[in-house]
Amino acid sequence: MPSRHHIDDFMRGRIIGKIEEKRKITDVAREFDIAHSVVSRLWKSFKTTGMCSRRHGGGPVRSMTPAEDRYIVLSAKRNRRTTAQQVANQFLAASGKQISRKTVARRLRGGGLYLRRPVVCVPLTRHHRTARLQWCREHHNWTEQDWACVLFSDESRFSLSSDCRCQLIWRESGTAYRPENIQEKYRYPTCSIMVWAGIMINSRTRLMWLQMGL
Repeated sequence: MPSRHHIDDFMRGRIIGKIEEKRKITDVAREFDIAHSVVSRLWKSFKTTGMCSRRHGGGPVRSMTPAEDRYIVLSAKRNRRTTAQQVANQFLAASGKQISRKTVARRLRGGGLYLRRPVVCVPLTRHHRTARLQWCREHHNWTEQDWACVLFSDESRFSLSSDCRCQLIWRESGTAYRPENIQEKYRYPTCSIMVWAGIMINSRTRLMWLQMGL
């Protein structure tokens, strides 16, 4: 069964030469293991154009320059929460050239930027970071028996209404936890539920929850 799908210019020339030697298209297709329809189209194209090489560059002409592509990428990096339509509007104001938001999205993907949800975290001050680092250094030699006497507890607060995480940002792959891609969140402005629990090495507490008001 013919399996060749792409043939180079050298192979095209050999095929045309065989047919010009009065060989049948069926025999040539079988010899080169190419579909009969491919050889037939190649021969018809040669008789029409007189060329056996494949023409390149038949697609649409690219209307934007590399410098304009870099401008679009830099615009999104300056404000990662801007939308593709806003970037297109900025580009129109700067260059006078109108482009669509789909074009902006393609240029940003070409520059390695993709729409992703920002990581949400509680903002930490320098004092918080210093205290955490000191605590880790004081306990890095503890044994399993030492940790068996420790109860770790934590709480999470869940909003009962929609929050601002519907907003997306432009970022590179693998950069979710970079500071510029993290959204700091201080409090829940709406009604929420507080959930608390604790764990030890061989045990855990019951899950406790409390509904919170405004």
